[in-house]
Amino acid sequence: MFNPYQIIKYPLITEKATALEGQNKYLFVVDKKARKTQIKMAIEQIYKVTVMKVAVVRMPAKKKRYRWFSEGYTSSYKKAIVTLKEGDKIATT
Repeated sequence: MFNPYQIIKYPLITEKATALEGQNKYLFVVDKKARKTQIKMAIEQIYKVTVMKVAVVRMPAKKKRYRWFSEGYTSSYKKAIVTLKEGDKIATT
């Protein structure tokens, strides 16, 4: 029925994500069909923290060129910016 490990794919580790950890915000790549309430419940079940806010961004596919003439696209994905309650932390590294 509800499997939190199918909704949350993996934490996104970038320079922006590590800078946001100071503000108690964490980035995750999530399933494209997941809603904010499902993301909130999944994060709370997996990491045992209290989620205050969830923001969702759909990242579009981008055109990439491989070699000389062959072109392709990167895959599109959905990322969630999760704000935690003051004092809660997630160990991402």
